[in-house]
Amino acid sequence: METTIDLRLAVLIDADNVPYSNVRGMLEEIAKYGTPTFKRIYADWTKPTVAGWKTVLLENAITPIQQYSYTTGKNATDSAMIIDAMDILYTGRVDGFCIVSSDSDFTRLATRLREAGMKVFGIGEKKTPTPFISACNKFIYLEILKKNEVVPVLVSSVSKTRSRRKTPAKPVEIPAKPVKEPDVIAAAPEPEAIGKVNKEVIKMIADSINDLADESGWAFLGELGNLLPKKQADFDPRNYGFKKLVPLLKSIDLFEIDERETGKGNFKLVYVRVK
Repeated sequence: METTIDLRLAVLIDADNVPYSNVRGMLEEIAKYGTPTFKRIYADWTKPTVAGWKTVLLENAITPIQQYSYTTGKNATDSAMIIDAMDILYTGRVDGFCIVSSDSDFTRLATRLREAGMKVFGIGEKKTPTPFISACNKFIYLEILKKNEVVPVLVSSVSKTRSRRKTPAKPVEIPAKPVKEPDVIAAAPEPEAIGKVNKEVIKMIADSINDLADESGWAFLGELGNLLPKKQADFDPRNYGFKKLVPLLKSIDLFEIDERETGKGNFKLVYVRVK
């Protein structure tokens, strides 16, 4: 993944077209690509349909922008977001934008911001139309950001003893002792796949490897990870149930992985080629 941590980002959220669940996970994902400078969310807050957002705005420091619906059936928040985006663009105080919406109406906005030299990240549901996805530098699906239940892998011996012990007939005073916490409490599960690794995905990966490969056919994994989202904005190993690109490549029997020692501690360079 391309490192863009120093980017100043304007995060603009369309409350009418994305769910309010897992806002924290969404902001954590945005932090991978830059630092949110503006965090604004747009809606007609008099409507009950956006009431769920109100409980998460304060704890995540997101500024609500009120936009009344002047006409029935029209989404007035789109115009407000577009106007604010252009105002922010001309201030010169950001390096990129994160548009959180599943609405294709923001396709032209994303295109215009990229023409101005801005990085544009999109976040929306799987149902987001292709034109808006393609207009972004990178597009992330909300479905892969859902926080799953952590899987416990170790339970302290104290907890086991207490769970098995029956309630004594008479109260017994036992001196309190410090309880040692277990070394490992839980393990994060693998992301849930929302797509399949089909022929088109495999062909794009193979073609990208060949585009970057040296005379021996090997391509540096870091360069491959940067090229794939440029060819397909919504490409992400998490879409297919893998946390990283290497496990995804290993699951496909058409690619060969080579981890090369650098002589600098445990640091390794990973290369890949088509078998």
